[in-house]
Amino acid sequence: MPEPSEPYEQGRAIAPTGAGGAADLAMAEARTLERTPGSGLEEGSTGPGGPGVGTGRAKKPRSLWSDAWHDLIRNPVFLVSALVIVFLVVISLWPSLIASGDPLSCDLAKAQEGSQPGHPFGFDGQGCDVYTRTVYGARTSVTVGVLSTLGVALLGSVLGGLAGFFGGTWDGLLSRITDVFFAIPVVLGGLVLLSVVTSNTVWPVIGFMVLLGWPQISRIARGAVITAKQNDYVQAARALGASNSRMMLRHITPNAIAPVIVVATIALGTYIALEATLSYLGVGLKPPNVSWGIDISSASAYIRNAPHMLLWPAGALAVTVLAFIMLGDAVRDALDPKLR
Repeated sequence: MPEPSEPYEQGRAIAPTGAGGAADLAMAEARTLERTPGSGLEEGSTGPGGPGVGTGRAKKPRSLWSDAWHDLIRNPVFLVSALVIVFLVVISLWPSLIASGDPLSCDLAKAQEGSQPGHPFGFDGQGCDVYTRTVYGARTSVTVGVLSTLGVALLGSVLGGLAGFFGGTWDGLLSRITDVFFAIPVVLGGLVLLSVVTSNTVWPVIGFMVLLGWPQISRIARGAVITAKQNDYVQAARALGASNSRMMLRHITPNAIAPVIVVATIALGTYIALEATLSYLGVGLKPPNVSWGIDISSASAYIRNAPHMLLWPAGALAVTVLAFIMLGDAVRDALDPKLR
């Protein structure tokens, strides 16, 4: 007898073979359901609740930097510190936006006087407007901090990265030089080196900070490069014949730069405080430059009679340093996967 033809349903054969046929049918229906438009389980989707639900395609995974930015913009510490820093940068570039006076214009008849209309912070020992000098002092502090950080990060990253990549004699030599610089007290070194400088600009102070600041960044960069060059993608690039420069620039540097950025961001506030310390001791910036350190040094002798002379520049310095340190902490939390 001729065998009965197999029944069809919506173009699919239903196997009449008992349990085995039922299993085949279930698998076929499951595959059909996965490919049914609008079911939310199309090819490329990541399944129920996933990023591709109802779209037909999966979202591209975020990189380390985009993921870090996604976390930063939701961090209130980062937002507050970033707003403070943006405000400081703006008044550093255009101080006349909020201060119309001249920081070098003084009237001895108003020396040490308190707050008055148009002069909310009072006057210093020379009769200069404390408010105007505090606003213009941000330019010097931000300039020294930013340029010192850029110089330290560039020099330390290059030297430390080369030492970590090539190793051997170069690594040993750099490590011994780094130990020598670490043994020099920063303040004592500034007193010795800057006391013989006759220039009255910010460049000697920036050069001193770069000279004594690069060893810390160098060690951070060296460790990050040593860790990155042991990864599989670097070994694969080496096996494929990639040159040293290509491996450094294309594969190692993008994956080793995050620790350097974190340390440099935190160190920026430290350099601003160091400039104020050296200016307070008389070996940093000197008049007629306008600096928070100079104003704090001048006001220290009148702290009992006119505390407002010390309060405002010292408060501005404290807020600035705190903002950069908070920014560095937020960046560290976002870039360090171990803290997630």
